[in-house]
Amino acid sequence: MAESEREPKTAAALARLYDLDLVDLPGDLDLYLALASRTGGPVLEIAAGSGRVAVPLAGAGHQVTLVDIDPAMLARAEGAAKAAGPEILARIECVEADLIGLRLPGGARFRLAILALNSILLLDTRDAQQAALETMAHHLEPGGLAVVDVWLPNSDELVRYDGRVGLEYVRQDRETGLLVTKTAAAEHEPTTGRVHLTAIYEEGEQGGTTRRWVREDTLRLVNADELRVMAESAGLDVEVVAGDYELNPICPHDERAILIARRRGRPAPRP
Repeated sequence: MAESEREPKTAAALARLYDLDLVDLPGDLDLYLALASRTGGPVLEIAAGSGRVAVPLAGAGHQVTLVDIDPAMLARAEGAAKAAGPEILARIECVEADLIGLRLPGGARFRLAILALNSILLLDTRDAQQAALETMAHHLEPGGLAVVDVWLPNSDELVRYDGRVGLEYVRQDRETGLLVTKTAAAEHEPTTGRVHLTAIYEEGEQGGTTRRWVREDTLRLVNADELRVMAESAGLDVEVVAGDYELNPICPHDERAILIARRRGRPAPRP
């Protein structure tokens, strides 16, 4: 389902529930903070969502531009920045736009570009995924870094993606005080490398009336070698494809691929 197709009430609820999904942080923030410390700002995050990565980067003193197609996600990012304080809010710029073919004012002015936590998989064609890497390369200064984080499901996981519905969690949403039950189903298409996801959220008071929200997504899976090829085709020189957020070399059974690649060209002198 395209973000623009959701009516505002549904989009706002799904953005809030996305944050509830990530109450248990995936452990990637230290990597982005370290890379931003290495490169300096400004930082570009595409498919930035609700500011989970961008707000801590702004808190560390970096200017951050967030790009997302979903206005409800960007509204939550702005809200998180406001809650963090006026200095952090001043370092955040939110841009509502499609990352495909994106051309921001100023061109190649960023020193770090981030596509975090499987967001590239939500682009369900290879051409779209390639275009995302080209967008990152286009906006990086020569010598600037691009980082992409990709989930690598193993064969045992894919076998279980047969459409059956299972319980993912029961959590209390601190914002609303409501109890949220999430169930989900996944279906893998081996011939296309796509996974169709359906998430069902039911929220309400114990014993009371519930509201139901449904999110549907299609993922196009990418392996580490394909990610490397797409980066090189976009004009990036790959520094490493790691298997975890500590940047250990990738191994055959790793569940993630973390690509770090450098924009070709000689870096400009820093003031």
